[in-house]
Amino acid sequence: MRAVTLPTLLLLAGAVGLAGMWHISVGARAVPVAEVWRALTAPDPALFDHAVVRDLRLPRALAAAGVGAALATAGALMQAITRNPLAEPATLGLMAGASSAVVLGIGWFGIAGTGWIPLFAAGGAVAAAALVWLLAAAVPGGARPLSMILAGAAVAAFLGALDSIVMLLDEETFRSLRGWMAGSMSGADSERITFAAPWLAGGLILALALARPLTALALSDETAQGLGLPVARIRALAVVSVVSLTAAAVSVAGLMGFVGLVIPHVVRLFAGADYARIVPMSALLGAAYLVVIDTFARIALAPVEIATGLMTAILGAPVFLWLVRTRA
Repeated sequence: MRAVTLPTLLLLAGAVGLAGMWHISVGARAVPVAEVWRALTAPDPALFDHAVVRDLRLPRALAAAGVGAALATAGALMQAITRNPLAEPATLGLMAGASSAVVLGIGWFGIAGTGWIPLFAAGGAVAAAALVWLLAAAVPGGARPLSMILAGAAVAAFLGALDSIVMLLDEETFRSLRGWMAGSMSGADSERITFAAPWLAGGLILALALARPLTALALSDETAQGLGLPVARIRALAVVSVVSLTAAAVSVAGLMGFVGLVIPHVVRLFAGADYARIVPMSALLGAAYLVVIDTFARIALAPVEIATGLMTAILGAPVFLWLVRTRA
């Protein structure tokens, strides 16, 4: 497995680097790749291009890579522990819960621009996940894949309406959040990255540690128990990882759907059912994917910028419908 996986991981890591260089070099003011490299390795504060690269474009590229890795990894974990091919933070309501908690936190507690944002996002994701599970379990047949998706859609719609009401009550305070609610990387600065980085790092480390036992858990609880694995503990730790990753992503970029749904399914075409491969490959491919999508969002209709979340929805929605038709 190592002989196959290591070159693949290196290739994906190289793809992340190339996507990042392209992301940084293009825009309203094009910067040659050679100049981007000099700005990163030997910056000159007196050069305007170097300031653009280091102060504006590099933080946004890093944020896009981090959000993409977080959402793709969270999606892979959720599909493993629920054995639901349609599971991801957006379809099961976690992202809507995290977003609503941040909106309420900003409106009621004034947490804008503070390290409390990821914590509020994590609490909202947990509350939304619990509500989705309760709603799905209450219908005839219990918490099946399709009932959980329907419950997630209902919870997301309700929380979206609640967000709109809160924002209408104080339009001035929430004016800057309109783009963030659509899933935007434009506000991803060094401060947001600093707040989200511990949550992202912790979630990714935990996900990688759980990757191998998740392969057995994704088959059945009985299989995992037969191998002597602590099923309840693995599932609980996976939920902690998912919540941490979702909180990091939402605190930086707002609502960014379908990344966690699409990327793990693409990875399975090459990695099979082994989560020791799926988890790290999903993280790297998700990072490269969102960096590329964010680049197109910046340049497709320049000088107008499209919200990155709208681009991921345009590409991800057809895949979601195909999965519902074939696998739900």
